[in-house]
Amino acid sequence: MRHVIALDVGGTGMKAALVGASGELLHQARRATGRERGPDAVVEGILDFAAELHAYGAEHLGEPASAAGVAVPGIVDADQGVARYAANLGWRDVPLRALLTERLAVPVALGHDVRTGGLAEGRLGAGQGADRFFFVPLGTGIAGAIGIGGRVEAGAHGFAGEIGHIVVRPGGAACPCGQAGCLERYASAAAVSQAWAAACGDPSADAADCAKAVESGDPRAQAVWQHAIDALADGLVTALTLLDPSTLIIGGGLAEAGETLFTPLRDAVQQRITFQKLPTIVPAALGDTAGCLGAGLLAWDLLDTTDLKEETP
Repeated sequence: MRHVIALDVGGTGMKAALVGASGELLHQARRATGRERGPDAVVEGILDFAAELHAYGAEHLGEPASAAGVAVPGIVDADQGVARYAANLGWRDVPLRALLTERLAVPVALGHDVRTGGLAEGRLGAGQGADRFFFVPLGTGIAGAIGIGGRVEAGAHGFAGEIGHIVVRPGGAACPCGQAGCLERYASAAAVSQAWAAACGDPSADAADCAKAVESGDPRAQAVWQHAIDALADGLVTALTLLDPSTLIIGGGLAEAGETLFTPLRDAVQQRITFQKLPTIVPAALGDTAGCLGAGLLAWDLLDTTDLKEETP
């Protein structure tokens, strides 16, 4: 069965799959990223994991993978196949595509983790049928993926969609990016966890605990939650003013709260728009498989492009 290797590399874990031509997951595996062993060990772990998947496909699916796709965090030069920078993995200018191509002897596509997840949500998940969508996962930080006509826009320098660094509270909390008042300092899962831990006096409390307390009617939790939703709505309205998407797809840890998040968020966005067209606001559909599926799509797209070049006289 013809298939590709898909790898989604995170700060603490790697998710991998062998993906068929229609996006079906033929085999899945996970393992730790191993960042505590240093950046070189992380790279070697990725190469070894990919090689194991390659061997598995050859043994169990009748032929080796035709290509590979890899999604990584941080700053990514997809055209050059280089992982430029990832603070949580400690690497700079890693020629990941070249290293994987040498190890696997197949074409390799490299992509940014959020944009890759957005590609999967657009084609296979909550964005199906939407010509313009904006995918925003609310996790440790906040990023975004701009979907246009079945692809995801990276921008001239690879920074398109970074909604987490829109300033929504001028002069507010300092952000590692160097600005103050960035959206992700108020509306990420990490920000909600920090605010709720302080409000309830339990250092181990997190955003999921806050959501449960909201549902039980705790006024402290409701205040923390509304504070995050107000900031998120401000950021989203800025984004939809610029992008005019038909669909806003919200994913990540906070989206797991379901309507505890979506009902007040839809209301907050609607209250803020004036001339803008209100988009459909929906939860992401693919969960933590989005990155793998997106990496698989990158690999299939690469094969399609290669095949087309070979057929063109």
